[in-house]
Amino acid sequence: MKKYIPSILLFCLFEIIAVSLTLAKGNLFYFLNFTYIGGCIAAGLALFARGKRYARRFVQFAVGTYMLVYLGFICRENMQIEGFWYYLFLGVFEAAVIHYAVAKILGPLIFGRGWCGYACWTAMVLDFLPYKRPERHGRRLGFIRYIAFALSFALVAGLFLMKAADLEKVMFWLFIGGNLLYYTAGIVLAYVFRDNRAFCKYVCPVTVFLKPMSYYSMLRVHCDEGKCIRCGKCLNACPMEVEVNRESRNRENATECILCYECVKACPVKALR
Repeated sequence: MKKYIPSILLFCLFEIIAVSLTLAKGNLFYFLNFTYIGGCIAAGLALFARGKRYARRFVQFAVGTYMLVYLGFICRENMQIEGFWYYLFLGVFEAAVIHYAVAKILGPLIFGRGWCGYACWTAMVLDFLPYKRPERHGRRLGFIRYIAFALSFALVAGLFLMKAADLEKVMFWLFIGGNLLYYTAGIVLAYVFRDNRAFCKYVCPVTVFLKPMSYYSMLRVHCDEGKCIRCGKCLNACPMEVEVNRESRNRENATECILCYECVKACPVKALR
């Protein structure tokens, strides 16, 4: 049972969030929503503990399609960053604001950029592309994410300043347009850099929230440097180019880790955990 403790603890954390929000908001949806997401993630961790290679993809598909199809297209909630700004301007603690607070602002203190590895509906599609290991680099392009972040804020602020009519409908169409833009940019960048995760590294505005908190994440890949034989297999396996063969939090690209554990699978001496 010891190997299932992380999945049990994570599920309990999501249940605490689910019950707290349900009681605070008086809406059963929050209980069902966070129980489903927490259950999927816990199941994925349990599958990983059992050595199932499809564990992460299971969670990625289960949570990603739920967020995109059910919350986005059926419930018509803009779960992209524009939706977060929209609810902030309205002064309402609902939908995207709760999502960002749990998954992308406070959550990374516990599970780092696990969102990027297990729940992002954009990466869910990009991970099916053929470039599992980066072949080209564009590290100097990281500034683009900050421009995208500022533009998303400016777009929503402009809509409020101009007092645009039927803002809820506008935000829904922005959700559709934003997803098409992200998928297109992600696929193009993947083929240009021969790297499925190029969009995540250089363009995605959400990482502006994720990266600072991820540095202090409780859940992270550890390296026993005494066991490490410096074979480089973990570095070759990492899709985010993290210097995983060092234990220090200051390792190169440390805040890029998406907890996919490809490095752990690749290590021949089990120096990573």
